[in-house]
Amino acid sequence: MNTEPRITIIIATFNAMVHLPECLESIRRLERNDLEIVIVDGGSTDGTIAYMQSLQWPHLRWISEKDKGIYDALNKGARMASGKWVHFLGSDDRLLPGFSELMDMMTDQTAIYYANSEEWYYGEGKPDYILLGGKFSNYRIAKYPVNHQAIVYPAKIFETHAYNLKYKIFADYALNIQLWGNRQYKKQYVPLYIASYNMNGFSSTMRDMEFRADKPALVREHLGWLVYMRLALKRLKKKWEGDHDW
Repeated sequence: MNTEPRITIIIATFNAMVHLPECLESIRRLERNDLEIVIVDGGSTDGTIAYMQSLQWPHLRWISEKDKGIYDALNKGARMASGKWVHFLGSDDRLLPGFSELMDMMTDQTAIYYANSEEWYYGEGKPDYILLGGKFSNYRIAKYPVNHQAIVYPAKIFETHAYNLKYKIFADYALNIQLWGNRQYKKQYVPLYIASYNMNGFSSTMRDMEFRADKPALVREHLGWLVYMRLALKRLKKKWEGDHDW
């Protein structure tokens, strides 16, 4: 029996056939019939298209065409979504059983639900950051990002918002700064682990200098002057301590 999807899982992919089948298998293992999957492929040449053509899943749709990067693909996926909420999953990430538990707790369509992600590593090396979990106040999110894969958004957010393609790595962080400052949407933390996040993925070795330059102004505009001043003092202290990358 088909059921109307409650959540749309949006996966952006490009030549990621090494990861995509296991990503989809992690969704299948949840055994939910109220999930929609939207795959937005950037024109892969590694067998991804043939693989997607072979899939016979209910509530699965996909497109393959050139895009302007991962956030352009995610914006396309958000426009395609028919669920009441949307979740963004990397093709090299995995959903955990806690995601299903979270779904059963989600009742407020004006709430942004967020939880925790666990680390996993594909390949060698480790990035110079850690995943942060727990609750995020306005001041905490001004300092640090919530892991993108730990958040489930009301779909209607993307009727008026989109990822800013100016930011190649932290467009999700920029959007979350806006949303945490928007009282129209509640932020509901749930202490579950819902996704396994590849710490060696696209964002692990890249820097987003455009976002770094714009972040203070984004904080001031969306989170207010008090949070902005606290952040400015924190950054000044870190520079005095010799940490010029903070």
